Amino acid sequence: QVQLVESGGGLVQTGGSLRTSCAATGRTAGSYAMGWFRQAPGKEREFITAIDWSGTNTYYADSVKGRFTISRDNAKNTVYLQMSNLKPEDTAVYYCAAADSMYLLTTKPTSWGQGAQVTVSS
Repeated sequence: QVQLVESGGGLVQTGGSLRTSCAATGRTAGSYAMGWFRQAPGKEREFITAIDWSGTNTYYADSVKGRFTISRDNAKNTVYLQMSNLKPEDTAVYYCAAADSMYLLTTKPTSWGQGAQVTVSS
């Protein structure tokens, strides 16, 4: 029921930074978890990060830990993903997602964004 619109991403060199945002539109529940998955061609979808309704609890997959930062601005119904020290292996389509909890986000998200391309050149 929640529609997610992604923006950002792009093309950078190895070691560079990018950011993407995910804005929730339409009728939105008062509390929800949001996060990102990514998928590279020929690879399975990978869950990489999540943030709870308060913005105080976060999760990062080992593949991005220490390099990516997720945050949210509930006044704008928007979640942000700051990606630093990017590697070619980070190249993928990044899909934001929403669910009622961080656990449900990992298993069955309620809503998905349209995807944002991130390309890291060597």
